Amino acid sequence: MTTRKANAVWNGGGKDGAGRLTTQSGVLKESNYGFKTRFEDAPGTNPEELIAAAHAGCFTMALAFALEGAGHKADEIQTDAAVTLVQEDGGFRISRSDLTVKARVPGLDDAQFQQIAEAAHKNCPVSKALNAESKLDATLQS
Repeated sequence: MTTRKANAVWNGGGKDGAGRLTTQSGVLKESNYGFKTRFEDAPGTNPEELIAAAHAGCFTMALAFALEGAGHKADEIQTDAAVTLVQEDGGFRISRSDLTVKARVPGLDDAQFQQIAEAAHKNCPVSKALNAESKLDATLQS
């Protein structure tokens, strides 16, 4: 079992306050986040951006392992994730996380690639953790 940790510190109110995020690895160290980084375009990060990065990274690694298990090694896999936050019932929820992947995998046909990519999407731990709709758009490049 693996456990990873992060820390959030918040000062002030919801709209006028400010927070800092720190991860166990130190990749984020007191990184700024707040209302303006989440709902506007102020410098800093936000939870949805971090979830998008986690989903893209997790799926890409899952796909690499799945391809290798099927006897193929990718030259490159590039995944973009788009996480959508919607307002509903007096609050907010992440409604979806859409992945767009492009991969170069020598000797692999598109039908097999689609099957492997769908299985990786279904079995990615972050896909499983998200209680949101998730769509995969997979393209095998030559």
